[in-house]
Amino acid sequence: MPVANSIRPLAVSPAEVFTDNLTTYAAEERHFAGRHSAIAWLRLAVVLLVAGGSWWLFRHSLNLAGVGCLLGGYAVFMLIMRWHGRVGYELRQRQLLRRINQEELDRLAGKLAGFDAGQRYADPQHPYTADLDVFGPHSLFQLLSRTTSRLGQDQLAGWLQAPAAPAEVQARQQAVAELAPDVAWRQNWQARARHFPKQSDDPRPFLAWMHEPDFYQGRGWLLALLAVLPPLGIVGTVLWLDGESGWLPAVPLLLMYGLNHRFRQQRDTVFERCMDMYDVLRAYRDQLRHLEARACTAPRLAALRAVLLAHGAPASAYVGRLARIAQNFSLRWSTLAGFFANNLLMWDFFWMWRLERWKGQLGGRLEPWLEAVAETEALTSLAATQYANPGWAVPALVEEPLTYEAAELAHPLIFSPGRVANDFATTGPGRTGLVTGSNMSGKTTFLRTVGINGVLALAGGPVCAARLRIGPMLLFTAMRTQDNLAESTSSFYAELKRLRQLLDLTEAGQPVFFLLDEILKGTNSRDRHDGARGLIRQLHRRPASGLVSTHDLELGDLARELPGFVTNYSFNSDIVGDEIRFDYRLTPGLCREFNASKLMELMGIELEKN
Repeated sequence: MPVANSIRPLAVSPAEVFTDNLTTYAAEERHFAGRHSAIAWLRLAVVLLVAGGSWWLFRHSLNLAGVGCLLGGYAVFMLIMRWHGRVGYELRQRQLLRRINQEELDRLAGKLAGFDAGQRYADPQHPYTADLDVFGPHSLFQLLSRTTSRLGQDQLAGWLQAPAAPAEVQARQQAVAELAPDVAWRQNWQARARHFPKQSDDPRPFLAWMHEPDFYQGRGWLLALLAVLPPLGIVGTVLWLDGESGWLPAVPLLLMYGLNHRFRQQRDTVFERCMDMYDVLRAYRDQLRHLEARACTAPRLAALRAVLLAHGAPASAYVGRLARIAQNFSLRWSTLAGFFANNLLMWDFFWMWRLERWKGQLGGRLEPWLEAVAETEALTSLAATQYANPGWAVPALVEEPLTYEAAELAHPLIFSPGRVANDFATTGPGRTGLVTGSNMSGKTTFLRTVGINGVLALAGGPVCAARLRIGPMLLFTAMRTQDNLAESTSSFYAELKRLRQLLDLTEAGQPVFFLLDEILKGTNSRDRHDGARGLIRQLHRRPASGLVSTHDLELGDLARELPGFVTNYSFNSDIVGDEIRFDYRLTPGLCREFNASKLMELMGIELEKN
């Protein structure tokens, strides 16, 4: 198996690239803002010129010339409108790209509060996400996610919630390696979707609705009326306006009005579904175009692109057609226009028919296309993280379960320049690292460092380390167990339930890498010692390895009882006068000195002197 290598440092730092991009896009934004404003004034000038010219021509009885002036002016106005729209798009694109580069700088500075925390994915019963800050405020999800769609967010969250098989991790790593240096492509990918305000709405209700029975199923007679009534209605309206045809020409209009009233609920449902998806479909259309135009070399990216090009026309063309169908229902936003369109042309019924035609031809292919976009979003999130952190390593995958060998391992959510990194290695089942140390010395942070980098590695991303070799494992943590008043559960019993969950996982035969912080802290010291000792012995006999932090120095005797399987580590501090100094370095052996008494003294608690 290959040895992990650090990502090669760039000649220009990512921060410099993002800062240069900010300057470039700000200048381009000013350029397009000026053009956008100038075209708006040109549009107004055309309106005034055409209105004035037409008025003058009609006043001098040059009616034909006046009509020509109006028609020609309208054509010119529409061309200017399209030009204005294109320039407006370019202006908005620069604004979004500038914002995206500012967000990258914010992430490098540790300013994560403004990003989606993924709180909807938080699950206190999950094996590790709650304890490792995978979701929530100041979380790994905030650091990683450059997703814009709900499916993309779900995809990335799913990767962080479950370790992938080695072959899958390698496929993701290859795709990430291709995307990471292509900053312009990745940022344009993000910006394209952000043009549409509701692009993050969940499309799954629409996808489920697309599998429901067709409205026209069993209503062939209504399709026949759709072909006949609108032409009759138009002719009848003309005759009715003539005033000499009686009431018969109004019959088609009355029939259309009755049908619209009869099927109002069904029309409203289609309208709501389509309006909910209009922005989403346009965002997917633009991202699909972006991916279709890319020459992909990584097998996973090439496979995703092939899905989009497998049905004659590109997927973006089909999704664009669906977006236009959805757009045509928006006529109902105008009460007056919608009334006349539906009662004269059966507008909703026509576009419901077009929608069902699209669904019949391509409905089964929509979900794979959207899933391809979702996976690409997750990959670009990992790729952007890899690019922004050139000192991080691409993990090397090994076949032996429960292998974790890291050099200069640090926590990715600590952004201090003085962040301390440590080496750590363990291989195979039955091994426990006992971590002792004084309060605030870094024991819990180290456990979380090991865990969160494991999450990154097994999701296919880079890790905050110089090197990491990792094998198959399921992470499990017990760190933040709390009481539950609703369930009448004490914190001690909650921890016992958590440990029972760990034992159940190991009984199932899965290789489990556990991280247990101050286990059994809710009971007396004797029971805590006996329970922790028994649990470590029990885990030694199972397909499990991991780290246990503790203040109980007597547990260190297990290193003599199980030599080679229990290893003592410690974090130490020094007391210099009234100052406690920490080095946050993982050291072999048991802790030399504890600082609880000094901390209490510094907080003003009077201790009894022996």
